[in-house]
Amino acid sequence: MFAQASLIALLSGSAFAGTTIWSGSFNPFPNVSVFDEWSWADEVGTYQWYIHGTEPTSHYLALSPSYKNPADTAEVNGLMATIDSTAEWNSDMERTELIPQTTQNLGVGNLFYHFSLSTDPTGLNAPDSTLEHQILFFESHFTEIKYGVAPNPTDLQWMVSSQFQWGTPLVPGTWYNFAYDIDFTAQTVGLWFSTGGSPLTKVENNVAAPTSTNSEDFHVGVLRIVNTPAPENWYISGVYIENGPITTAIGSGNSTGSSSSASSSSSATSVTSTTPTTTISTPSSTPTATVPEYAQCGGTGYTGPTACASPFTCTAISPPYYYQVSRKLTRNLLNIEFES
Repeated sequence: MFAQASLIALLSGSAFAGTTIWSGSFNPFPNVSVFDEWSWADEVGTYQWYIHGTEPTSHYLALSPSYKNPADTAEVNGLMATIDSTAEWNSDMERTELIPQTTQNLGVGNLFYHFSLSTDPTGLNAPDSTLEHQILFFESHFTEIKYGVAPNPTDLQWMVSSQFQWGTPLVPGTWYNFAYDIDFTAQTVGLWFSTGGSPLTKVENNVAAPTSTNSEDFHVGVLRIVNTPAPENWYISGVYIENGPITTAIGSGNSTGSSSSASSSSSATSVTSTTPTTTISTPSSTPTATVPEYAQCGGTGYTGPTACASPFTCTAISPPYYYQVSRKLTRNLLNIEFES
């Protein structure tokens, strides 16, 4: 009887778990030099690695058990992503970012984009709340975490198309677990959240958003808008993408389902959602749509709009593979206007 009950419990628990369609685990990387094995000529491994400064990879990336959520038992190491004045990439922006390398379609149906964030518990190389940060974002910025922006610069804030939806104070050493709940069919996005080892709960219902991805424009890293010498370290772990239903457990790979009994940290502050009033039409329905700053506007395999919002231009970042909307700066040697 006990064995039968255990089997039923196991089956009922696993029924809630989604299927991982892309794993961003850092377990395949014994050291950061492995990231350098990827190139446009040899697209190997889990991640594309080209958005960074001129220093060696070890200057911007580090792997250690200290950089992962301790509750994430599936991970051996977490990643520390560093930005500083040497991380200048594409004008004055400092960027250290990884992008999925995959042939899997990461933009269809209802998918959950999971990741965990933290900073050094001692406050070493802490983020500057006076500067805008864009964290774990899509190229079109339809969903992202921001820091150093209104209305609460010292909070991690979930934004949808640059509109504030929800936030929680950033406390050094605290692990923040997120899952973007993206319905690419309905064109909506919601947010699941917890801290430490607590199961994810849905803190914000889905709102309208111009959801789209070419499956290689999810930026696992940090962008700091203004160049400044002060270094910052961000810890990242638990990165994976699954189809529904969502896995709410942190690290074990077993789901607790979407039970309302799971609670998030008391430090989280939920603010009434504001549905964005402006959306960008999908390329298939509105080919003449304008692309906002920092979004992709061209490159190999890209089928979206190429007309840039004023006063920006479509700039070659890694031609012929990737073009992005940015200000046209003559000092940027890669600033070549893309001909649509």
